[in-house]
Amino acid sequence: MNIFIVLATFFLMEGATWLIHKYVMHGFLWLLHKDHHDHSTEGHLEKNDYFFIIFAIPAIILMYIGSQQGFSYIFYIGLGVTCYGLAYFFVHDIFIHQRISFLSNTKNPYLLAIRRAHKQHHKHLGREQGECFGFLWVPVKYFKMYFKKN
Repeated sequence: MNIFIVLATFFLMEGATWLIHKYVMHGFLWLLHKDHHDHSTEGHLEKNDYFFIIFAIPAIILMYIGSQQGFSYIFYIGLGVTCYGLAYFFVHDIFIHQRISFLSNTKNPYLLAIRRAHKQHHKHLGREQGECFGFLWVPVKYFKMYFKKN
């Protein structure tokens, strides 16, 4: 049952991420997310990187509370959020933005579709008129681009 809670939380985080990205990061916390789009920050860190801390805190709290209750379901929800955060870090920061050169020449259609959708998101430098706010699931048209049969 615990693994189901972790997996369900992981997959539900995709919807939460879309909502948070569109209405919080491109909304009232645009001041932290803006430099991720316009690359106005010098160096390796951006104000946008504060979201790592903002999203890690609830997961840590959930795991702490859940561990104090004999590893209740609350712990496993926090673990699912943490797993999603790790996936986000590896796919978004390492694979897509190449903060560490990794899989830069991939031919994997799924990874190429994710990268393409993210590039479409970044073509908009302002907070309005955005698209592709998701992370692991992107609009089908991007998958079709790379899953065409030759």
